[in-house]
Amino acid sequence: MNKDEIKYNVNEIFYSIQGEGSRSGKPCVFVRMQGCLLRCTWCDTPYALERKQTEKLMSIEDIFGEVEKYNCKFLMLTGGEPLEQKEIGVLVEEALNRGYDVVIETNGQQDIGKVPKEAVKILDLKCPGSGMHKKNDYNNIAKLDEKDEVKFVIKDRVDYDWAVDKCREYYLFNRVSEVLFSPVFGEIEPVELANWILEDKLPVRMQMQMHKFIWEPNTRGV
Repeated sequence: MNKDEIKYNVNEIFYSIQGEGSRSGKPCVFVRMQGCLLRCTWCDTPYALERKQTEKLMSIEDIFGEVEKYNCKFLMLTGGEPLEQKEIGVLVEEALNRGYDVVIETNGQQDIGKVPKEAVKILDLKCPGSGMHKKNDYNNIAKLDEKDEVKFVIKDRVDYDWAVDKCREYYLFNRVSEVLFSPVFGEIEPVELANWILEDKLPVRMQMQMHKFIWEPNTRGV
């Protein structure tokens, strides 16, 4: 297929402060794709989940027509689930060719092998508290490299212990640049997670979804 004929189902494109990961605090252009197979109990973007819902069908040129308005070379693809979009690799390749630093946040259920290696993958391994942990595709871990990151969103002590076990089982501390532990907003006090990490002397990065502290937590487009 000619790349000019490819259409992506885009929920929203916006410019904001990156709130998570090792790049938190940096200005970033977000392209949020529509549609996700998973239904995590704590999902904070339910408006982007329905796969049969067409938000805005956009070509590569349509997308970059919006992205380039912000004059920012840090691009985050998120969702929904960006890797459910057909030909997502073509969009990533185009962004890389245009000089963007590309980061993709993906839910661990889709094959990350379809993403060009030059892009940074943040693999969100679902803990039991999400209700979706049986959907994790652990084959993806072997496809990560040292610049990539793995994220665990933690709801309670069960999730924490599960995440620590997975880190050790798959040698994640040595495999990727960052292992991210994030408390489920409104479900667990951050100090609890911080204390567990310190007690176990884990080499992880705790993150707090900065955007939810800058703006009202349910604000869209930030």
